[in-house]
Amino acid sequence: MEPQDLHRRVEEAFNRSDVDALVALYEPDARMVRDDGTAAVGLEAVREIWAGFVGLGGRIAMTTRTVVEAGDIALLSNAYAFTADGMEFGAVTAEVARRGPDGTWRYLIDNPFAGPAEG
Repeated sequence: MEPQDLHRRVEEAFNRSDVDALVALYEPDARMVRDDGTAAVGLEAVREIWAGFVGLGGRIAMTTRTVVEAGDIALLSNAYAFTADGMEFGAVTAEVARRGPDGTWRYLIDNPFAGPAEG
């Protein structure tokens, strides 16, 4: 698994409405930034965010922008576009992931609202 595989896994899990698979991509003590700028801490808080987002219906498409690895830590960014009936938005992310002893990368910090949608 490469760190950028997280983007593909998020896209696939989201598009099949699989909140459990989304949460499994995070470290137990992960932080995820909410749309108001506050940070959700831990898997249950991350689950609440994803459940609300998945509950909107629609689909997400993600494009990896950058990946920088330093040992077992990676800095990632993707541009995503969300579309549903009568709703369309996107943004650029900033993410920190950590590789576990089993070689699996998981999010430690996820900011889905780091920048405006591209172009």
